[in-house]
Amino acid sequence: QEEGLAWLSALAVSGTGAVLADDMGLGKTVQVLALSAAEHAAGVTGPTLVVAPLTLVSTWRREAARFAPALRVHVHHGPGRERGEGAAEVLAGADLVLTSYGTAARDAELLAAVAWRRLVADEAQTVKNPSTAVSRAVRGIGAEHRVALTGTPVENRLDEMRAVFDLVNPGLLGSAGTFRARFAVPIESHRDEAAASRLRALAAPVVLRDRKSVV
Repeated sequence: QEEGLAWLSALAVSGTGAVLADDMGLGKTVQVLALSAAEHAAGVTGPTLVVAPLTLVSTWRREAARFAPALRVHVHHGPGRERGEGAAEVLAGADLVLTSYGTAARDAELLAAVAWRRLVADEAQTVKNPSTAVSRAVRGIGAEHRVALTGTPVENRLDEMRAVFDLVNPGLLGSAGTFRARFAVPIESHRDEAAASRLRALAAPVVLRDRKSVV
């Protein structure tokens, strides 16, 4: 986790998006909270938006209270959430705003109006299909720094990996068509090791993955 925090911090300073792909249970949430807490203590301003599956929003709130109690946390979800005049100011006044993917899609215009320091997409495989309303909404939210958290960067096809990487570093792996021609088809259809090596070299600087077991 210390290594992950140092890595996230270095990428944040350079403005480079990150894909934290540790296995479940290895502390991805804690590493992001530690980064936010460290920046907050150093006087770095601007709110962080965490977009997560609804089932994980309460987990984020609980972990933030435990590991980063200095952060002002605001949950943006439910029928009573701020949506009218002044809502953007309310969100901008928090250090950490937690919302669900469904709410992000419904409130896309509001969330896009806030100057976010960081956008965190938890279970980022949720946005593996760029054509869905949820994916379009999350991609339309501007932020100085973006982080994708996922234990499964590739579930079925390499195109899914490109979609996650493109969320945090747009254009890094090229357009969807270019990626398929240069990487997906050669690797998946022809087992082209040279193409696989090129892809690993491009992805390595912005992805960190730790596994529970090497067996």
